[in-house]
Order: sequence, then C-alpha cells, then structure tokens
Amino acid sequence: MAKLVFGLMQSLDGYVDHQALGPPAPSAFRYFMEHVRNLTGMLYGRRMYEIMRYWDDDLPDWDADDRAFAAAWRSKPKWVVSRSLTSVGPNATLVADDIEVAVRELKVKLTGEIDVAGPDLARSLADLGLIDEYRLYFRPFVLGHGKPFFTGPRPPLRFVASDLIGEDMIRLTYVPA
Repeated sequence: MAKLVFGLMQSLDGYVDHQALGPPAPSAFRYFMEHVRNLTGMLYGRRMYEIMRYWDDDLPDWDADDRAFAAAWRSKPKWVVSRSLTSVGPNATLVADDIEVAVRELKVKLTGEIDVAGPDLARSLADLGLIDEYRLYFRPFVLGHGKPFFTGPRPPLRFVASDLIGEDMIRLTYVPA
C-alpha cells in the first residue's frame, strides 16, 4: 500500500512561497533530487502543478543538477487534482472528479511514497484522513505572508523525527496522532 506524504519547504513563520524563498542550497537541492527519484509518484493541486511544470522544458542556463532533477521529475507519474484544468502535461493524469475514490485507489494499487504537493489539496486529503505523514522543511527565512503550510486547523499530529538537510534546512516529520 502506498503512503501519502505532504511535505513542502516553508519559512520559519509557516508560509510556502517558493518565489520568495528562492532555491534551496545546492546540497538541499540534491537531497530533493534523490527524494524525487525514490518516489512512486506525485499528487498535485492545480497551482503547485503549474509551478512544477517549469521542469517540463529544458532551459539553456540549467546546470547538470537542474537537468538531473528535471529528468527525475519527468520520469515519475503525476496525478493533478483540478476542476478547472481540462488537460495536463506528459506523464500526468487529471483527477477532476471524486478525489477520495481516486486517491484511495492509488493508495491500494501502488507501493512506496506518493508526494502530496499543495496546501489546499493537503487540507482536503487530511480532512478525508488520507495523509500518512507530514514533512515540514524549514529554511531560515521569515516571510510574514504567503500561503500557509496548513490552510485550516492543524490536524492532531505526533512528532517522529528531525533531520538536518544540507546546511540551512531542517525537516520535521509528523504522523497523524
């Protein structure tokens, strides 16, 4: 059975804003590249999917790590939850109808980890009791604005681990209590 994991980089005050935070340090970027390589797939909300589509096209100023991350990202199946999109890109499947049924089917038929990306999607899945693990990646920034990691009341969680990622990021791991 697959495990759904919601994890995003955020500021110390709990906001996810990838443009304001900027790219992670090279060692953390390589961590995320290896993380993506080991995933079974990714489950995206519309906005996060549109941000990540950046990796669909090769850009001339990319270095070797950028190209390697793009290759890893492209190789993984993606499921995009949206009622407004009518199509999605390569290696992606649109989930426009009953999200609960679709996600429960994914969890049953697959093994390994499926990343959940997008705070609104995560809240919907948490409300349905489908998130198995939360990974909060903190970087030493305070933004004071943006999209909060938890878009509603924080579900009851139990702390299970902390890890230093690269030189400037810590990961806190929680499971539903």
